[in-house]
Amino acid sequence: MPQTLRVFNRTRNLMLVSQGEVAANLWTRFRGLMGRRELSEGFGLLLRHESAIHTFGMRVPIDVVYLDANGKILRQTEMMLPARLGPLVRGVRDVLELPAGTLARTHTRVGDLLQVEII
Repeated sequence: MPQTLRVFNRTRNLMLVSQGEVAANLWTRFRGLMGRRELSEGFGLLLRHESAIHTFGMRVPIDVVYLDANGKILRQTEMMLPARLGPLVRGVRDVLELPAGTLARTHTRVGDLLQVEII
């Protein structure tokens, strides 16, 4: 049964992801968001135990946050276009992919603390 995800930005006191998914194994992390034509507001994909991503095979731009083991945002990328390589970020445990525009709309920033709940 697939794991579902909710992410709350404790710093900004708002829900960032209300209906997300978790990619916790090699296949689901590899597949990621490839082939999806759109991402709905409130969606997010958590890539467990990843420190870098790519957007090859993707059709839509995404926002990306790089999280440490405590849920602190160490780095973020807004509007990452398809067919790009993301940076390798030291100290990152998980990467969260969001619909493009989410970070700007919610004013989420590096240093914010996210509470990740996997159901």
